[in-house]
Amino acid sequence: MPVDRPSPALAHRLKALRLESWPGVAITQKQLATAFGASSPLLSSWEAGKVPPLARLAAYATFFATRRSVEVEPYRVPDLSELTAEENALRERLLEELAELAGSGAPGRSFWYFPDRYDITIVVAQLTEEQMPLTPYTDPLSPDYVELYTYADLDSLIELHGHIRSVNPGSQVHFRTATSLSPDDYTTHLVLLGGVDWNVVTTDVVDRVELPVNQAQRPDVSDVGGFEVLEGGESRVIEPLVVHGKLIQDVAQFYRGVSPYNKKRTVTICNGQYGRGTLGAVRALTDSKFRDRNEAYLKARFAGHDAYSVITRVTIVNGQVVTPDWTSPENVLFEWPEGLG
Repeated sequence: MPVDRPSPALAHRLKALRLESWPGVAITQKQLATAFGASSPLLSSWEAGKVPPLARLAAYATFFATRRSVEVEPYRVPDLSELTAEENALRERLLEELAELAGSGAPGRSFWYFPDRYDITIVVAQLTEEQMPLTPYTDPLSPDYVELYTYADLDSLIELHGHIRSVNPGSQVHFRTATSLSPDDYTTHLVLLGGVDWNVVTTDVVDRVELPVNQAQRPDVSDVGGFEVLEGGESRVIEPLVVHGKLIQDVAQFYRGVSPYNKKRTVTICNGQYGRGTLGAVRALTDSKFRDRNEAYLKARFAGHDAYSVITRVTIVNGQVVTPDWTSPENVLFEWPEGLG
């Protein structure tokens, strides 16, 4: 979302919702736009075929799930906590229908959709003073200080945070540094970015779950490290490819399993030997050109398993990350559990 090509079927349905949902209630485009915090021309473009973002479709589903949305002018989109169980069920059906018409698929089939609508916390490492240059933006005493400049894997965080929020409009999505998590944060759905060198929560999770993968730490910046995997009782190390100091191929780990801190929640790890590998693992399931086939790959390989992992090759071209396609065998270097499909 948004989808570039127009969707006449979705446009017709959105207009029908506005005009036909409640007999005797005539909702104008201006009234609905005001409720959504949008402009009338923007809402008109949606009814003409332009596909709204998923967050806007969620607003439609919430608004038309209850007549209380139009009890008092100006009309409003109720808070999800106000919906009854019946209204919430209607909202979910409407959202699934609208997402299907938009051509994006129902959010319930998206890897990053969490149907329990519980809080989601993305966790990154925070750079030490030695790891970041001292500028006014990284100096806490400077008026120009920007905290995000001190975060590791910032490109991955921005890519993933926006995507998770768009497909989970009913959930609170937070991001935290690994050393600033509260006890309550640990019990949410956790998404961990970065590896055992910096992200102490990734280290703790890997120690607590059964996984035949061990990330070799990089005690010195000149070390390339790698992922040690156990196959057939023997171990091997899968290393990135660095030529004359230039990263050609990174190696990344993707893992999804039951959270060791709350059995009703999940933990997901996107972790490269370098930052570009972490971004590659993230983009495997956010990039609109590859996420559907990669999601299908995970479902085909690991259906019925609560925990699974893929070690993937991440190709770097002119410094740019190429999203890995897991349906291409050369990009899947190791997977666990093995022998599925």
